[in-house]
Amino acid sequence: LALYPEFVSAIEDISGIACGYRPKGTIEAFFSGDAPAKLSTVVALHHGLGLKAEPLSAEDARELEPALGDDLAAAVLRPDEASVDNRELTRAALIAAERAGAKIFSGSIVQAISRGDHHDRNSRSEHQQQRCHGLLVDGKKIAARWTVIAAGCYSATIEGAEAFAPVRPAKGQMLALRAPNLKIDRVLWSEQVYLVPRNDGRILAGATVEYLGFEKGVTAGAIHKILAGALELAPGLVNAQIAETWAGLRPDAPDHLPIIGPTDLEGLLIATGHFRSGILLAPITARLIREWITTQNVSVDWERFSPMRFVETAKATNF
Repeated sequence: LALYPEFVSAIEDISGIACGYRPKGTIEAFFSGDAPAKLSTVVALHHGLGLKAEPLSAEDARELEPALGDDLAAAVLRPDEASVDNRELTRAALIAAERAGAKIFSGSIVQAISRGDHHDRNSRSEHQQQRCHGLLVDGKKIAARWTVIAAGCYSATIEGAEAFAPVRPAKGQMLALRAPNLKIDRVLWSEQVYLVPRNDGRILAGATVEYLGFEKGVTAGAIHKILAGALELAPGLVNAQIAETWAGLRPDAPDHLPIIGPTDLEGLLIATGHFRSGILLAPITARLIREWITTQNVSVDWERFSPMRFVETAKATNF
């Protein structure tokens, strides 16, 4: 979160595209009878982590965000939190990367990790067999000194990467609303749903978590559930127009933690498994990967996120 302003500023400066960064804070709303207990738990948790969290009465919360419903019992304001338009950020990051010298093979299929030549069997090449030399893309080898697998939920489909990145897709259905007469400034949360205002006037509502493989259909049941939560949180959305519905696939690791760092295959790094926090963790992930590639050291302890945890677990299980 602390890295985000500089991260966005750099991408916007290079790309010339606004990323919809909104550092306006978030409000979590509580509706049930045990709202005071939930409120105190959330506030204590955030304070324990050194994060700002301010308890709000229902009246104070509605003064900040009048769209909140009358059934609101209490709320908590997290003033330092922010939101960003993931679509615009992704588009801007790709353009910024190209302008910084990256070559993008859009629409190409990454099939496998390239481990080097197999015909030479002297001792030197045996060592080379343990190094990643790039990727096999659309049947052609692309050489690279460093290879980073950051293919989201598809990372495990790349031959040679599956042992280090055993992720599976976690489907999330969402929708976008337009309500010209309803003003929402901050991200609003409840136990059922979150609402994210965008600079273009849309209000995003989501999201489900479903394990259905790579299926991306939008279902009536999921949309009904999201809308029910949205209308409880902000009843004025009852007259909103549904502008869009969609589903995405998040990369979920077996232990639900990110997978970031080097493998025992020299030259190969993994950056996936972020589950629901991929965009949120983009700046720190980029920084850590860049630090490792340039210095082989990182400024944050990332051992818990090592891709090798799965390889070592597999070896222990086999033994």
